[in-house]
Amino acid sequence: MRKLIVSEFISLDGVIQSPGGAEEDTSGDFRLGGWIVPYADEAGGRDLHELLSQPFDLLLGRRTYDIFASYWPQVPTDSGAHAIADPFNRATKYVATHRADDLDWKDSQALEGHLSDAVSGLKRQGGKTLLTFGSGEMVRQLLAAGLVDELRLLIHPLLLGRGKRLFGDDASPSAFTLAHSITTPGGVLINRYVRDGEVRTGTFDQGG
Repeated sequence: MRKLIVSEFISLDGVIQSPGGAEEDTSGDFRLGGWIVPYADEAGGRDLHELLSQPFDLLLGRRTYDIFASYWPQVPTDSGAHAIADPFNRATKYVATHRADDLDWKDSQALEGHLSDAVSGLKRQGGKTLLTFGSGEMVRQLLAAGLVDELRLLIHPLLLGRGKRLFGDDASPSAFTLAHSITTPGGVLINRYVRDGEVRTGTFDQGG
């Protein structure tokens, strides 16, 4: 069975909306798009390259797919971003969408049926890791279904106050182990959490 890794840029108050640009997602009158840009540095780039060094397929929500599809195929081969664009363009893209007739990015296909059933089927197939970026609405559904094996959270040192958040009230209770953690020079905390079974509880001894 292959694993599902979710990688997210996230603020201290849990917002993941429109991290890379002002026009990515302005829904809800969100006006702080591009909030990760001042924190971009080589440490974050190395972490991303390490993540993309393994064989992977992309699993994306429709909004994130459209953002990626409008950008990554257009990156010139002599650009510094080509090291990211190349594996993205070569990957198979599985897309959670109700509009399957306009997935024009190479090797894209729509998921069929209920999301959790479709993703469970992909995981059972075995093969390359499933890798998700952004796709907040889809990820919240996958967390509710207990299908996320690993969370890579790039926690930025700022409060956004409003915007779409990663975690909802319906996430399936799950324990995770902190498998790796680094801090970038700009103060971004890059944490890798690996699923570790059920939530364990207890009580403190009230004795003397």
